[in-house]
Amino acid sequence: MKQEDEITNVEYFLTLREEIKPYLELIGKASDKIREEKVSKYPVFVISQEEVSMGIKLVKKGGRSGKWNVFASTLEEFVSKNLIHENRAQNFIETYKDPETYICIFSLSELGAKFLFLPRQLEG
Repeated sequence: MKQEDEITNVEYFLTLREEIKPYLELIGKASDKIREEKVSKYPVFVISQEEVSMGIKLVKKGGRSGKWNVFASTLEEFVSKNLIHENRAQNFIETYKDPETYICIFSLSELGAKFLFLPRQLEG
């Protein structure tokens, strides 16, 4: 990866982190519910400025909601829609961070599609 790509990724991460800060409590509660009800051990939250046909919409962009739509999904849905190949699901599980501490975000933006793990509690 080129240094300028790394800078772009870091800037994107920091910007995204600030922009979704208002949603973290809601996303955290949804993550807990998904796991408590044994829907999945691996919740994934899709954020996008466009409509997507993934999961259940938690936040509709616009107005006070900001510029992101937020959808609650799971690893299993990503596998069923072939976004994560079945053979790669175990790799995903091995890199999945503790959902008590982190939220798994799948971000769709002008920079492409990226998985990120953001702390549930952000400083500042």
